Amino acid sequence: MSAQIIDGKALAAATKAEAAAEAAALKAKGIEPCLAVILVGENPASQVYVRGKVKDCGECGIKSLELRMPETTTQEELLAKIAELAADKTVNGILVQLPLPKQIDERAVIDAIPPEKDVDGFSPVNVGRMQTGQPCFLPCTPAGCIRMIESTGTKIDGKNAVVIGRSNIVGKPAALLLLAKNATVTVCHSHTANLKEICANADILVAAVGRAGFVTGDMVKPGAVVIDVGINRGADGKLHGDVNFEEASAVAGYITPVPGGVGPMTRAMLITTLYRMSGSPAVTGENPYSDVPAGSYYEKAVIWAMQKGVANGMGGGKFEPDTRVTRQQAVTMLYRYAVKIAGI
Repeated sequence: MSAQIIDGKALAAATKAEAAAEAAALKAKGIEPCLAVILVGENPASQVYVRGKVKDCGECGIKSLELRMPETTTQEELLAKIAELAADKTVNGILVQLPLPKQIDERAVIDAIPPEKDVDGFSPVNVGRMQTGQPCFLPCTPAGCIRMIESTGTKIDGKNAVVIGRSNIVGKPAALLLLAKNATVTVCHSHTANLKEICANADILVAAVGRAGFVTGDMVKPGAVVIDVGINRGADGKLHGDVNFEEASAVAGYITPVPGGVGPMTRAMLITTLYRMSGSPAVTGENPYSDVPAGSYYEKAVIWAMQKGVANGMGGGKFEPDTRVTRQQAVTMLYRYAVKIAGI
């Protein structure tokens, strides 16, 4: 068996074409999507990633702001810049390129980005909503992985899926997204026993372990879909994935290459997230809730609460205004009001 290659470049191009059409439609309504990218320091790899994201925006007709800050930037200075962008109504998405210099707490920075502008999908609110199956902005790499799997025509529902790696950026969210598609999911890590046997039973195998050639041919089930998230620079100066491509491609049904696989799709999904943010009801001022009648006496109040992040509805396109509010929900709304509106 020789696996079919999942062409990440071609799929990313199609995804960006969709994004460009959506961005053009938003511009016709007077809304110009805008991404702000903050780069702290001179990390060479980060500079390459940022240039790629800015280039993608340009190709899709989306405005981008590239904000560079020196290596010596303090956490307070970075948080102040994020607060400035959060308050800027012309900026729809904020991305802080990781990693950050050692004097800056990455978690504090991620927490400071408003969930409605969190284009990476890393904020606690977006992560929590993903966990509970509510509408949210998804992490770009896992979302791209799902799109790549589905591009093969594979139905995820009912399949055995194995994710190697449990990072907050790829492993955990990839597992959640596969579970949301009704796969039976196993997450493997450095303490997993019988790893080879578990992987060899997977209809879908996602490798995100960060070790070149870690997944060998005998770990792949014949006909499986193999998604290689790894990007490792080898001694030969070339990029290698977490999967031994030569061995795995002789067994798998579908496989992503490195480079040219998950990487381009990650950037394309970021653009998709950005146009969703730009066209969201919080930006357009439209009523997104099916259970809030147009013209009702409380419609404007609901839209205001949604735009300000005071109350975001219950998911599934419903606000449920007639449902009894629990004490926890009431306190949460009061807290959001105090922090976001009153500035207490």
